Amino acid sequence: MYILKNALRSISRSKGRNILVGIIVLVIAVSTCVGLSIRQAAVEAKASALDSLEVTAQISVDRQSMMKNLTTENGETDREAMKAAFSSVPNLTIEDMLVYAGADSVKNFYYTLSTSLDGSDSIAAIDTSSSTTESSADPAGFDGAFKGGGTQGDFTVIGYSGESAMTDFTDGTSTITEGTVFKEGTTDNVCIISDELAQYNSLSVGDSFTLVNPNNSGETVALTIVGIYNNSNSTVVSSDSMGGFSASTDPANEIYMSYAALKAITTASAASAATTTDTDGNTTGSTALREQESGIYVFSDVASYEKFDSEARALGLADTYIISSSDLASYEQSLQPLENLSSFATYFLLVVLLVGAIVLVVFNIFNIRERKYEIGVLTAIGMKKSKVALQFISELFIVTFISIIIGTGIGAGISLPVTNSLLASQVSVQEEQAASQESNFGRSKDAGNALPAMGGTAANTIEYVTEVSSATDFVVIFQLLGIGILLTFISSGAAVITVLRYEPLKILTNRD
Repeated sequence: MYILKNALRSISRSKGRNILVGIIVLVIAVSTCVGLSIRQAAVEAKASALDSLEVTAQISVDRQSMMKNLTTENGETDREAMKAAFSSVPNLTIEDMLVYAGADSVKNFYYTLSTSLDGSDSIAAIDTSSSTTESSADPAGFDGAFKGGGTQGDFTVIGYSGESAMTDFTDGTSTITEGTVFKEGTTDNVCIISDELAQYNSLSVGDSFTLVNPNNSGETVALTIVGIYNNSNSTVVSSDSMGGFSASTDPANEIYMSYAALKAITTASAASAATTTDTDGNTTGSTALREQESGIYVFSDVASYEKFDSEARALGLADTYIISSSDLASYEQSLQPLENLSSFATYFLLVVLLVGAIVLVVFNIFNIRERKYEIGVLTAIGMKKSKVALQFISELFIVTFISIIIGTGIGAGISLPVTNSLLASQVSVQEEQAASQESNFGRSKDAGNALPAMGGTAANTIEYVTEVSSATDFVVIFQLLGIGILLTFISSGAAVITVLRYEPLKILTNRD
């Protein structure tokens, strides 16, 4: 108790010196609080986003693994063997995917079917390109059906298994402006079209139009409009930025209908199709509508997604297939500005602590030299050197503790706006880099994301974390107190060493 009282008296006697120490520690505390808060905000944002992340995944053929197994020791590949290996592993059917959808980890499963059709006199595709590419008619009269797997039509027709599969509508990108969406699971040839396509062809709800099989002009499909939708992200892929792509890549030319109805159309087309074969009897071409099925598995969290692999293998999924998700990559990219800011805050924190510790050590060395006579008196009257050293440590600790409390309050108040301001700058830099990269390829940022996938959804755009809701918490406060105690012991180490080295009689007899 005597040491503590003596330390308080010493602080009150040397107000100027201790105020200067307090200011130094205060600056260190505020800077450290902001740095620690940024780091903690990054950790909490990552954990929070990961807990609330709903993961979607697909099952596809693991071609990379197959290619590695078919590569010789010399690094050469056998094209014929590779082609045979790829053709021996069929794409999963919806029936196969439904088996794996029965796994306990799967929250939901939906699927889509995509095909391509041409327009007719009753409907024309929106085409902003200056020229179109025409394919010559096939000698067999199948309108180019055997050229590279079929002809690409002007319209992309997508069939959805249910409303959950229509992600553009569930996330608000697309909305019904007239009529209503088709009934889930209906086999009727009803559809919804974009407002741009409806206006372009003067169509409205209740009208019908005809689409044509691009591989066989004699095969037509009649559809009735039950609804018209607006796509807020509809972007025309111009020929100068993505030259050579057909009108079907324009989101305005997408036609949506029920999976069951579209599957009936493609099944009927396959049943009535004309085919050609090679000398070995293998089918080399068909006039059937080309189709692509896509199944999406939905998981409530990352743990469920990671668990799904073992469950699917137990249900019979072969090793030639791989389960992948783009959500995790997008999630990591969305946190990139915050991660960059956290790294910057870490380096800033280390510099502040290093400089602060050096300043405090130097300051305490000069402080002890000025108080050398006081040390001599205290030890001469019988106080042990260890107690004298403890008094000096107590003085510094009291000043440091008070400064850290004030610094924590100031840091807590400014850390959130500072963090969000710096984060906004990082997001801006990240977006500028992305825009610059797109510009290097001769396209705008929007054009780079305009090409829709065959599943009917546009390419994913990265939604960066632009702000955090909290920065300073109890973890930061405890870390700050720990840093304060550490700084106290480091800076007072000079005092301890000096006190233990001095001899009281020499100090008193050689006072200078």
